[in-house]
Parts: sequence; C-alpha cells; structure tokens
Amino acid sequence: MSKTELMKYVESLEERRDFPAFKAGDTVTVSYKIKEGNKERLQQFQGVVLQRVGSSTTETFTVRKISNGIGVERIFPFASPFIESITVNKRGIVRRARIFYLRNLTGKKARIKEKRV
Repeated sequence: MSKTELMKYVESLEERRDFPAFKAGDTVTVSYKIKEGNKERLQQFQGVVLQRVGSSTTETFTVRKISNGIGVERIFPFASPFIESITVNKRGIVRRARIFYLRNLTGKKARIKEKRV
C-alpha cells in the first residue's frame, strides 16, 4: 500500500460528525469541552468566522470575538473530539473567503451585514 492509500484508509475510519454549514462572515457559537483536573465543563465561544482552511480531517476554522475590548481569535479543528456542537447564530454577507481585514476595524465599521432569509 502506498502512503496516499493508507491516508485515505485512515480517513475513512474516522467518524465524520455533521455540523451545520457555515462560512466566513457567519456568527457561530462553538461549545467546547474543557478538562480542568478531573472535572469537565462546556465553554461557549461565540464570534465571527474569519476563515475555513483545509479539507476532510485536517480542516480548521478560525473564530474571532472581542472580549473586554481585546480581540480574541481561536482556531478549532473540525475533527476535534472536544467540540460538542456548533450553532450558527447569524449568516453574514461577505465577498471573500478570508476576512482578516476585520482585525483592523473596530466599532460600527467592524459590523457585517446580515443575510436575509
């Protein structure tokens, strides 16, 4: 077996969880399991999706939020067993796949138009 065949075989063994469809510009809430000692709790991280990168098992997405006036970004791997759920709160209208220009904007300029359903 070649390396590519082995990789495809391993990827087929992994269970693929179904998360809702979302893209850059959408506001999402990610419920993430955190282990502290022998305890486990769920933490909610709500923010705007800046980008989605990768494919299949290596896919990740970056979420940005403003916490106490400071921008906080977190990168989540899709295949992570610690992600409990992803909820899409708002659908945004943006014209690019990676919206890093949001990092330089504050206040009203940082707002993203909401898609009407």
